[in-house]
Amino acid sequence: QVQVVESGGGLAQAGGSLRLSCAASGLTAITPAMGWFRQAPGKELEFVATINWKGSSTVYADSVKERFTISRDNAKNTVYLQMNSLKPEDTAVYYCAARTDDNYFNTATESSNFGVWGLGTKVTVSS
Repeated sequence: QVQVVESGGGLAQAGGSLRLSCAASGLTAITPAMGWFRQAPGKELEFVATINWKGSSTVYADSVKERFTISRDNAKNTVYLQMNSLKPEDTAVYYCAARTDDNYFNTATESSNFGVWGLGTKVTVSS
């Protein structure tokens, strides 16, 4: 059974940086594309970034482009989200997800394409 666990959230000042990690377990047969999503208080779940199975293709939301970087280390079954130039509007609970549908190895931006989700890690950016 595939599971993912996020870590690395916390408090940062505007303009600062944080790095989130997502450790996956149970990946015995496939190496899925992974995604990061976030949900701010009172708002809907929002796509942030996604990376394909071997790390050669990434997609970002316009709101984080050129500030956030998604990467992965398949040897460690870990995906990272490096967040630079943080803004107060980046405050949210960040979720890591593994794609589990038939096209599991490709990037995706819709939450419905991801079947395994972590519990989230909270990021708070102060102004």
